[in-house]
Amino acid sequence: MQFPERLTTSRKARGLTQQTLANMTGVAVLQIRRYEGGNSEPTLDVIRRLAIALGVSADMLVFDEQERSPVGQLRYQFETISRMPQHEQDVIRELLDAMIIKNQVTGAVSPVTQGATKEES
Repeated sequence: MQFPERLTTSRKARGLTQQTLANMTGVAVLQIRRYEGGNSEPTLDVIRRLAIALGVSADMLVFDEQERSPVGQLRYQFETISRMPQHEQDVIRELLDAMIIKNQVTGAVSPVTQGATKEES
């Protein structure tokens, strides 16, 4: 499902008319129609206002369900973590952040190391 369909589905699920959504977001109703018709794409600010008015995340409007979600085992693990006490979630988040940074640093250093190896040959 693309953005226009996600926007329309979210609006209708909340029982809103295009005019009501336009009033809630400060966007002209004609522009809402263009978004839903796929004839125009909103700015980041408008996506933010749409998400707030619809009570959804901006990710939900922009990405397909599987595009930004963890798959398989990771999904189960994240669901389990979300039920843990907050202090345990904080520890896990710190560990994940550390691993992500380590991976990014390793990726940034590797090409430099490989280049030095080639020059020495």
